[in-house]
Amino acid sequence: MLPPASGNSRTLMVLLHGYGSDGNDMIGLGQALQPAMPDTLFVAPNAPERCAINSMGYQWFPLEADRELSRLKGAETVRPVLMEFLDDLWKQAGPGPAQTFVAGFSQGGMLALDVGLRLNVPPLGILSFSGGLIGPQDGLSGVEKQKADHLPPVCLVHGEADDVVPVALTRKSRDVLAGRGYRVAMHLDPGSGHTITPEGLGFALAFMREVMGAGRKEGTI
Repeated sequence: MLPPASGNSRTLMVLLHGYGSDGNDMIGLGQALQPAMPDTLFVAPNAPERCAINSMGYQWFPLEADRELSRLKGAETVRPVLMEFLDDLWKQAGPGPAQTFVAGFSQGGMLALDVGLRLNVPPLGILSFSGGLIGPQDGLSGVEKQKADHLPPVCLVHGEADDVVPVALTRKSRDVLAGRGYRVAMHLDPGSGHTITPEGLGFALAFMREVMGAGRKEGTI
């Protein structure tokens, strides 16, 4: 947890780490963003399971030979755990879902989309770094169709040379979400692999600044 630099929590950013990593790794992202987001409380939880191939890290769900199937099964298992975590966090932190960015990297980026799109109260925004929608078809099974003004904005960032999670997953996710009426901002890093580059982080920050600016005008922040 990284307290707001200003001492006043007006917004919350939940950061979900990737497979084999932990919250300490993702809180570093909060430290990079904090100077530009002084009123934001950053929270980066550990996943509930120790990683099967790295006992020092954690996993939101195990990886199997059939990656698509393991993501689908894993999301169904961990989704209620994450939703309960978020509910408890909102009761304690001050900012609620309407003031919360749900973000993640890789496996965490997939879950940021999976959980963020299913919340009863739409979050302030959803950010997926090197992730994408989970599901055999469009990844939105179980996501109720809502009016356009109730859809959270989504930011997708991915390296075009990613050899862990193919960039095609983000491209497809953009198309699926846009087709449902979501406002989607996408940035692809030419030549970058499975990482978050300064350019990608800068794009995400610009996205969040725009969203927060709109929230202040509407009086929700």
